[in-house]
Amino acid sequence: MLECLRKLNLPEYVQDILNQSQGVVIPKSRNELLTLAMGGDENITFDIDYEVEGKGRVLEATATKCKNGIVVNYMEDYMRRRDPNSMLIADKNPTDKPRYEDVYHKDFDILRMDTFDWLKNQELIFFPFKSGGLEYGYDSVLVAPANAGFFAAGLADLQGFLNIDEITYEFKPRAVVFLAPPFRHTHFNGKQVVVHNRLQGIHEVYAYNLYPGPSAKKGIYGVLLDIGEEEGWVTAHASAVKVITPYDNEIVIMHEGASGGGKSEMLEDIHKEMDGRVVLGRNTVTGEKNYLNLSETCELIPVTDDMALCHPQMQQGSKKLVVKDAESSWFLRVDNIKRYGASPQYERIFIQPEEPLIFLNLQGVPEATCLPWEHTMDSTGKPCPNPRVILPRKLVPNSIDEPVEVDVRSFGVRTPACTKENPSYGIMGIMHILPPALAWLWRLVAPRGYNNPSIIDSQGMTSEGVGSYWPFATGKMVTQANLLLDQILQSTNTRYVLIPNQHIGAYEVSFMPEWISREYIARRGSAKFKPEHLVEARCPLLGFGLDSLKIDGQYIRRAFLRPETQQEVGIDGYDAGAAILTEFFRQELVKYNTDDLNPLGKQIIEMFMKGATVQDYLEIMPMRY
Repeated sequence: MLECLRKLNLPEYVQDILNQSQGVVIPKSRNELLTLAMGGDENITFDIDYEVEGKGRVLEATATKCKNGIVVNYMEDYMRRRDPNSMLIADKNPTDKPRYEDVYHKDFDILRMDTFDWLKNQELIFFPFKSGGLEYGYDSVLVAPANAGFFAAGLADLQGFLNIDEITYEFKPRAVVFLAPPFRHTHFNGKQVVVHNRLQGIHEVYAYNLYPGPSAKKGIYGVLLDIGEEEGWVTAHASAVKVITPYDNEIVIMHEGASGGGKSEMLEDIHKEMDGRVVLGRNTVTGEKNYLNLSETCELIPVTDDMALCHPQMQQGSKKLVVKDAESSWFLRVDNIKRYGASPQYERIFIQPEEPLIFLNLQGVPEATCLPWEHTMDSTGKPCPNPRVILPRKLVPNSIDEPVEVDVRSFGVRTPACTKENPSYGIMGIMHILPPALAWLWRLVAPRGYNNPSIIDSQGMTSEGVGSYWPFATGKMVTQANLLLDQILQSTNTRYVLIPNQHIGAYEVSFMPEWISREYIARRGSAKFKPEHLVEARCPLLGFGLDSLKIDGQYIRRAFLRPETQQEVGIDGYDAGAAILTEFFRQELVKYNTDDLNPLGKQIIEMFMKGATVQDYLEIMPMRY
């Protein structure tokens, strides 16, 4: 069957599914995929539904054709954001993740065969793509039901879609994605489940739901992390941007962190009021606002949005980490766009794109323009907190597609308000400079933080896990911890900072600390931080704070640099918050302190447990000021 498939060297069981199916569509262009997403060119609305045993026909989602793209909406609130507990492991390889067999007390091979049988009874979409980008990525294929065209189009956009006719090299699949949405109802009680099966030479991803977050995006991330474990490298959970100052100085900042930690926001222009002023923060107790005037801000050249490939072939011996975007498109959350003009550079692309886009969880009226601030309403009557746009990189002006050297690695944390009456871990100043050993500890603990919009579970302080990419990884935490430590040890000329968002003490600040810090770091360029300008934080986990911060001729108030100086916080409120943060680290770091951990890492964790000072961390791994 289908002569063109022979050159793909598909596993026999994949070829068998295609041969026995009710027909196979192999799209060879993005336009064909968008047509499939609507079930045909003539449709302006399309229902994505499936026959489910015992339930009849179940409507999962609708697709609407708008002037600027295809708008997809799920029927259930639950399906509009990623379930952080969706991953299961089917194989016997080392893992710290729950295994399918342990959770369901069945052999996955039975479900695997059932999945294959179901696919054989469908008309299918099939195409090859690259996991991790066209240049350094890995050969992969998708097998999906034909009516899930929007899912296929989304995956093709996010990864490196390949026209099967144009493949001229020896193609060998390293990953295969199987999509079978009805199994969510028949086998998993309506839950999002993605099963990873790591076989010899090929990584199978079974997507048993239609939300692309845990499969088409994070599922492929899991494939890259698994390959990285084998080959000794990581794909960082990070955005990266080249920042060019008004005086043409250039610096590259890579911003890491859990979902909601500000990765996409690092690529955004600083948000201003109508009169051009910047709201630095609003006091949640008094309502007072603090303003800043910035006459000129830096130019931003995007590099990555969420996944930064740190492939060993790219490292250049410069002692700086070298990264490249691991994706062909960005899965942008637009919950921050609540009105026209909130994010002009993106709104322009979304509303009048050069080619149609795919929108999720936004209101769509047939043949009208989908507007990024009109978010779908959940059943609660509130807007869905996770509206998304899949934005192809090629539509982002001036984006860099080449590997870049990282000058500064920042780590973002969503923080709640902190006052002496209600202390919390919101005790971080606008920016902290971290010794490398502390930078590593923050990447092990990776707090998910306050009021996370991307996932369904966001109460209190929890850990996103090692690297902040742990929800997507299939292997061992300690293995990833070792890889991250090796990466830091090999990148001694890259510096590390910690940046909060949402709150600094009693002040509501949104992502302003990130934008102000970006402007400040870029203006400093390669200039060193003089030790006399740094102040050891009262909480050693926060490394150094800044004694002063001057930007565009204006000093930032000390209240934003050292929250303990805020009247609403004080020493008592700060120390209570520091105790909360320290205890959280203590609970999270215990799991890494095993015999498999790099001896240096073991030493760093044991130092923390004994109450190490900032100077202790500096002595074990010197810091480049």
